Amino acid sequence: MSKVRFEISMSLDGYVAGPDQSEHDPLGKGGEALHDWAIELEAWRKSHGHPGGEVNESTAVMEEQLDNIGAGLMGRKMFGPPGGGDWGEPPWNGWWGDDPPFHVPVFVITHHKREPLTLSDTTFTFVTDGIESALEQAREAAGERDVKLSGGADVANQCLAAGLVDEVELHVVPLLLGGGERLLDDVRDLELEQIRAIEAPGVTHLKYRVVK
Repeated sequence: MSKVRFEISMSLDGYVAGPDQSEHDPLGKGGEALHDWAIELEAWRKSHGHPGGEVNESTAVMEEQLDNIGAGLMGRKMFGPPGGGDWGEPPWNGWWGDDPPFHVPVFVITHHKREPLTLSDTTFTFVTDGIESALEQAREAAGERDVKLSGGADVANQCLAAGLVDEVELHVVPLLLGGGERLLDDVRDLELEQIRAIEAPGVTHLKYRVVK
């Protein structure tokens, strides 16, 4: 049976992006460092069409999170641009250029209507009637494969609070951001069963099953 899997890199003080996010600094002050462990990996670089990279304790974690994904789900803050609002002219097409790294249908939760956007082999569908509708469409698109919830913090918190997630994986980086987009704010009654903990260079991977 397909699952809804949420995974994200997080600072030790609970932030998934730093303060003062902007078009030139999408993850805010210090936020880029949350992903240093990933972008150095051979498995990550290969998935983005780049050569080289490291093989270490994080490799199996990265390979697993890239496996069996049939659709993606994200919030408007992750798609961008910072500040939200209308799509602009020319319209904002995301952070990833003409060849996004998703390679599956992605459903973007937003308040602003827009026709689907296809870039390379990724189609972004903009859903304006809530997280449940977006997840239903993502499940249908994924078929027997899993739905990956990527963030940001606001939509992840909504999905966690609503009991819509099956697995949570946090990549905890020994970094203090002191502000920004905070995970698990206002999330109550979430019961987690730990599946594993893996220590790796620059990060600790914590994986949980959501008890329902």
